[in-house]
Amino acid sequence: MSLDPKLQAFMEQAGLLKKPGSAPRRPEVILAESRESAKNVSLTSESTSIPVGSVANFVIPGPVGDLPVRLYTPEGSGPFPMLVFFQKSWCSGILDTHDMMCRILCQGAGCLVMTVDYRLAPEYPFPAALEDCYAATSWMSVHATEFRGDPMRIAVGGESGGGNYAAAIALMSRDRGGPALVFQLLICPAADFRVTTDSWKDYDGYIIPKEEFFIVRDFYVPKVEDRLHPYAAPSLAPDLHELPPALVITAECDPMRDGGELYGHRLLEAGVPATVTRYDGMIHGFMHLNSRVAQANQALDEIIHALKTAFSYKENKPGS
Repeated sequence: MSLDPKLQAFMEQAGLLKKPGSAPRRPEVILAESRESAKNVSLTSESTSIPVGSVANFVIPGPVGDLPVRLYTPEGSGPFPMLVFFQKSWCSGILDTHDMMCRILCQGAGCLVMTVDYRLAPEYPFPAALEDCYAATSWMSVHATEFRGDPMRIAVGGESGGGNYAAAIALMSRDRGGPALVFQLLICPAADFRVTTDSWKDYDGYIIPKEEFFIVRDFYVPKVEDRLHPYAAPSLAPDLHELPPALVITAECDPMRDGGELYGHRLLEAGVPATVTRYDGMIHGFMHLNSRVAQANQALDEIIHALKTAFSYKENKPGS
């Protein structure tokens, strides 16, 4: 199946289709433009119209000082399950980039959702952001009851680079005897740094060209030997046993598709319950286009259902 016609028109208009082999932007331009784009993401009326009980920004202890976080709380009295969600991008993620998605998941799954303002590469390369994310997950597992949370029902999730973080945090929690996570949500995850798969051959230049992916990779993992570390490239981890169940969402026309799907299939081979769902005709980041394509809303519905199942969520129905 080819790229969805609505997305084809959108990408052509936005200049998001780039020919393989074309000259990449300079590293400093990539970094500046990605950070400027992140800063321009504001809390829109469309986003804030999605009701939740409350949204609060505060700081918690991090590995090297205060660590800013944001907590979305649903309506109700709790105790609530919790999703620690890591926004996309190793180099430019901020708390606002997934505000709409966090609100949708908070409301739909009836769970607390926490995002983390982790340190960014290249100023703070691997594993700085991971240690921030792990510290935040561990802190909330201890302090969950202070926020009407259930410390026995904590999941991690993320998109793209955030999906990479979520998979790595699941590995770190297992290896370090950390929080007993019940689920990992991986949306178009950057599961490793290989660019030899069919999806890279077929869709190089869709959103990100291979040459620019290398630049971003070098920002995040400048040491060549670290690019094979399981916390940097989870799909290359030698042992995937005893990890939490997973939902892996991929997009057909995403260069990173095969890496994410490989990780999901390796989880299954290790005996970990996992669902791998490919959305045909979609691109990397399609979840943010729910006003343009129905598949984005279908994926959100699938995620909410998976979270409810993982949390053993029981809806209050009349007569129950």
